[in-house]
Amino acid sequence: MNRTAQVKELEVVVTGTFLGRARLGAEYYDWVEDAPAFLEALRRSPLRADLFTFVQHVSDRSPHYDYFRETDSLAVLPITSYENWWKAQVNDKTRNMIRKAGKAAVELRVVPFDDALVNGIMKIYNESPVRQGKAFKHYQKDFETLKRTHVTFQERSDFIGAFYQGELIGFAKLVHGKGVSSLMQIISMIAHRDKAPTNALIAKAVEICTQKGVPFLHYGIWGRAGGLGDFKKHHAFQQFDTPRYTVPLTWKGKVMLRLKLHRNAADYIPETVMQWLLSTRARWTQFRHGSSKK
Repeated sequence: MNRTAQVKELEVVVTGTFLGRARLGAEYYDWVEDAPAFLEALRRSPLRADLFTFVQHVSDRSPHYDYFRETDSLAVLPITSYENWWKAQVNDKTRNMIRKAGKAAVELRVVPFDDALVNGIMKIYNESPVRQGKAFKHYQKDFETLKRTHVTFQERSDFIGAFYQGELIGFAKLVHGKGVSSLMQIISMIAHRDKAPTNALIAKAVEICTQKGVPFLHYGIWGRAGGLGDFKKHHAFQQFDTPRYTVPLTWKGKVMLRLKLHRNAADYIPETVMQWLLSTRARWTQFRHGSSKK
């Protein structure tokens, strides 16, 4: 079971039984600003962990600390202006997809976080038990659970809705931080894929970032096999290699870090094997959910 605690007003989560790995609960949306001070506060906290790992802020990729360092590859869109993104950063195919949403009368607007939005999100989530070849974790969750899930960072978030004939067919949650905004969620209904609402949601997110003067839009990790690499590339996201630090907090943490056994087991799986595993999982998930409908 995961353990959590507040350290310098940030949630820290510890996972693992034999080796307790700590990281920010909202990693990539919260950032460690002063690592030495944060580590000192973490050591004084009641939270017991063997290792603490954190990522340096995406806007500054030059290493600042002497801790053990690896690399996180994030998907980041550098933004100067909407016009530059539209004319110079995306290709004709992507521009045509965004135009397609407009021609299909898809309306994009920032919406308040209220019960109507949560109900719309629930309808999108319940459209299919399978997304991107795996069981969809939000499928058939109840209203209150979804409301708690999406209320986070409400004071610094924009919810963008894509509407068709008054119905919410897609939405994005855009979380704003210091020098970067992050897409915490972006999803559209499969039944309306022909109207390109997800492409239009990305365009609206870029527009909002330019209005706020935000120079970077972050959209998850760059990803291994089975990710959204092509979709991100087509919208001009780039691979940003950002320092990830791992700091031992106990003797066990020091030993495991020295043996290079500090990561999660999945991180040690070779890329070719990972591709095979993801492909097999996708086929099995599709078969299992397809069979359950008979």
